[in-house]
Amino acid sequence: MSERKATIQRETRETQIRVYVHLDGAGNSQFAVKIPFLAHMLDQVARHGLVDVELEASGDLEIDAHHTVEDIGIVFGQAIAQALGNKAGIARYGHAYVPLDESLSRVVMDFSGRPGCFWQVEFSREKVGSFDTELFQEFFRGFANGAVATVHIDNLRGENAHHIAESIFKAFGQALRMAIATDTSISEIIPSTKGVL
Repeated sequence: MSERKATIQRETRETQIRVYVHLDGAGNSQFAVKIPFLAHMLDQVARHGLVDVELEASGDLEIDAHHTVEDIGIVFGQAIAQALGNKAGIARYGHAYVPLDESLSRVVMDFSGRPGCFWQVEFSREKVGSFDTELFQEFFRGFANGAVATVHIDNLRGENAHHIAESIFKAFGQALRMAIATDTSISEIIPSTKGVL
């Protein structure tokens, strides 16, 4: 099986994003982005997903972080999709429950070829530090669209907004790790009765 790596660049009037991923990495990450809390969360995805990630991002942060966060999600998803290729031999589905103290979150994903982000999360406050909590959904919606994947995200309980967010991103990393895992005994088989994803 060839190395599952990809680099995607996206430049718009609002943002400039470059993402590199190595799906069979060791969970290493390197970020050049002026949104520290998002970088902290993406570090969780890399570490718990065992995906190497390099991210360079700039955007119109003088307006707000919305465009940059959404576009990072899109480009990250596109990079994952490109690295997966035709998806032959992958598990396709992934799921994880992750606690963080009082918080418990669940993420379920399917690299189905049908984008969708289904979000059942209520945050206890509008910001974590300077980061707007409503932007977490924008990141995951962007990812689902970029990766052409179905993603269900539920926070089952939680009080502390930081804990809620971190449990979600850790669960996302674990679910991603499961979904992109390969089985050499079915390395040529696309996991769909349609024969394509």
